[in-house]
Amino acid sequence: MMVPILPTISTACIVISAILVAIGWGKIRKRDIDGHRKVMTIAGIFALVFFIIYSSRTIFVGNTSFGGPDEYKVFYTVFLIFHVTLATVGAVLGIISLVTGYKNKLSFHKKLGPVTSIVWFGTGITGVIVYLLLYVIYKGGNTTSLIKAILGL
Repeated sequence: MMVPILPTISTACIVISAILVAIGWGKIRKRDIDGHRKVMTIAGIFALVFFIIYSSRTIFVGNTSFGGPDEYKVFYTVFLIFHVTLATVGAVLGIISLVTGYKNKLSFHKKLGPVTSIVWFGTGITGVIVYLLLYVIYKGGNTTSLIKAILGL
């Protein structure tokens, strides 16, 4: 079975990012502040690489529609909306967490960090499920780029 390369790479980036967040959480619990900062920075870089690949693919190649049975489509769509909402909240929380950490606003950072991490773990898990549903369990549906959709091509 062949899976498309860009969604596979971008999903791997989110999984790696979530794993690094877990490692970073462990480092801060052990009071390894320097290690925590480095691992969380790398986690942020993997999340950024995901976003660049995902947004570029959305604009130029397109998003793949659900190719599974029609009776599952509504459940997939609800799940996808949940995932996208979680990912958006996670991204915003992640940026705020990184900024507050770098600016040494540690009282706020310490409160926000665990929440951000949990949301990011949820994003990683639901992202893998979306990937599996689109490319592994079922053959993906049609793909239309944003540019083609806007231009009506």
